[in-house]
Amino acid sequence: MDTEKIISELKFKAVRSSGAGGQNVNKVSSKIVLSFDMANSKALSIEEIAILEEKLAPRLTNDKILILNSDEDRSQLKNKEIAIKRLLLLLKQNLIVPKERKATKVPKAVIKKRIQSKRKLSEKKESRRKPDF
Repeated sequence: MDTEKIISELKFKAVRSSGAGGQNVNKVSSKIVLSFDMANSKALSIEEIAILEEKLAPRLTNDKILILNSDEDRSQLKNKEIAIKRLLLLLKQNLIVPKERKATKVPKAVIKKRIQSKRKLSEKKESRRKPDF
């Protein structure tokens, strides 16, 4: 994954934001809508694209485009930076392949301890019974 290539492939769109800003909200387009075309990206390998398509399926459009919004700040530039950071973090987190779990054997001491505790419990319950004459 080449981050510089990814950033060069991004498309940004400025939109009027809701929220804090007073009258400024009505005049300035500070919200950023970032779109990243994963299917046609040259920064990602074919395997990486396949992994991301599987993991990010609910967030993708029908054309395999990932869309992120950022309207946290009043500044368009800061919102752009926030959106880029969020996208790169999202891609990195979803490209991590978890380690395969190795099955381990139950130690003999643990098995022995469990059987002894079962035996102790059965002896305790047996001692509570009425004697059989």
